[in-house]
Amino acid sequence: MKNILCTLLAAAILIPFLPSETEAGTMTRACLRSDRDGATRSMCRCIQKVANQSLSRSDQKLAASFIKEPHKAQEIRQSDRRSHETFWLRYKSFGEDVTASCNHLR
Repeated sequence: MKNILCTLLAAAILIPFLPSETEAGTMTRACLRSDRDGATRSMCRCIQKVANQSLSRSDQKLAASFIKEPHKAQEIRQSDRRSHETFWLRYKSFGEDVTASCNHLR
């Protein structure tokens, strides 16, 4: 009984400090779920770090959707909507920043 109580107490103390998938950002989750060879935990965390600096949450959701639907990126890029055009400029800059910041992790 004492061992069970000690185990439960230790779990109650440590669980809040363990990283969970729900704490992972939108880009990290999408990256880790992708089937790409380079989608390592360290690479995905780096991408998320850059995304947090350069993309809003809604931008990150849209960018993450490109992993499941690559054609969607092409549709956004070719869209005549002003919001898509401004997003694409931010996304392009994000891609350049990821290359500069995360390329060493390949």
